[in-house]
Amino acid sequence: MKIQNGYLDLIKAAISDFKRSKIRTFLTSLGIMIGVLSVVLLIALGIGLKNYLQRQFESLGANLIIIFPGNISSSEEGGGLGNFGAGFAGGANFDEKDYISLSRINEADYVVPLFMKSSVIESDGERKLGYLMGSSEDSFKILNLEILEGNFFTKGDVSSRAKKAVIGESLADNLYDAPQDAVGKTVRVSDQRFKVIGVYKKKGDREQDNAAVVPYRTTFGTLNPDETFFTIYLGTTDKDKVEEVKKKAEEVLLKRYDKDDFTVTEQSELLSTINQIFNIVNGVLVAIGSISLLVGGIGIMNIMYATVTERTKEVGIRRAVGATERDILNQFLAESILLSLFGGLLGLVLAFLIVLGIRAFFPASINLFSVVITLVISSGIGIFFGVFPARRAAKLPPIEAIRYE
Repeated sequence: MKIQNGYLDLIKAAISDFKRSKIRTFLTSLGIMIGVLSVVLLIALGIGLKNYLQRQFESLGANLIIIFPGNISSSEEGGGLGNFGAGFAGGANFDEKDYISLSRINEADYVVPLFMKSSVIESDGERKLGYLMGSSEDSFKILNLEILEGNFFTKGDVSSRAKKAVIGESLADNLYDAPQDAVGKTVRVSDQRFKVIGVYKKKGDREQDNAAVVPYRTTFGTLNPDETFFTIYLGTTDKDKVEEVKKKAEEVLLKRYDKDDFTVTEQSELLSTINQIFNIVNGVLVAIGSISLLVGGIGIMNIMYATVTERTKEVGIRRAVGATERDILNQFLAESILLSLFGGLLGLVLAFLIVLGIRAFFPASINLFSVVITLVISSGIGIFFGVFPARRAAKLPPIEAIRYE
């Protein structure tokens, strides 16, 4: 009980001193507050981006095989995380011949090519930045898109290179008074005109929600002069056939390309690779945010050092009436820790409010780990950077301290 009372007295004394210097207390904690805010927000945004990508892949269905240009496979030498970006930048240029060859795989229930580019989409005098997606009639199934108004295009539209488009609800909102008004209208992309035959419901994906999906063969020429695809999806309704489809897809592509020119991966494998990447990214973000915490700690040390100088006479009087070096050390150390915790809690509260505000637009999330880590770090900084000024106060000779002016 005596020890507990001693700690309570230290806390009360520290709080009493803080009340006498409210502005200094806030400014001293400001560095820690900004550091904690930075670390928690960076982790929350990293988790949000990870959640966003996971949702998009999960919405494609579980039994999905994705073919990318380049080698991004973690199981191959030269691939893995270090080659993830290079995989998208180089490798095979998939074309209609590959799509037709892959379509002959009996175990695959559907094969979907995808061409995509950022484009200015115009209609009724409105110009909006969106995305042009060239694909097949099965793309609506694989992307789990639901029709809001009108209809999707058909296999016959793909074969005949029909100038038809199905647009996202967000794009329709931006171009017209209401999504329902879009059907029957004409949109223009790079001097090509398309009749809007349908509008699909929002999915929460900015690219898809602002896209105009057209038959892939219609893009050949001005919009897609190389007649290539960014990626090709294969799907099966039977999860037991996923490995077989994957193996046969590799065999088909190896007849035309080298092994390092493409990657055939399952959705689960791609998510695993993405998770590894984000673990590394989050580590880097935490390290960057921790620099703010370090600066805040140095600020606490400087202020506490100045505080010791200001209160030299007070320390001398306390020593004269029986306070030990340990008592003085604990007093100033307690103030440092409380300042750090105060700043840490302020930073956490602000981070929670900011994340709460952006959750309507982005799936950012604060996890328990980041909260615990930042509080431990902030209190640890108070101890680490508070030791030097606290020891200086404790070592002051009582007589000289009393005489100090």
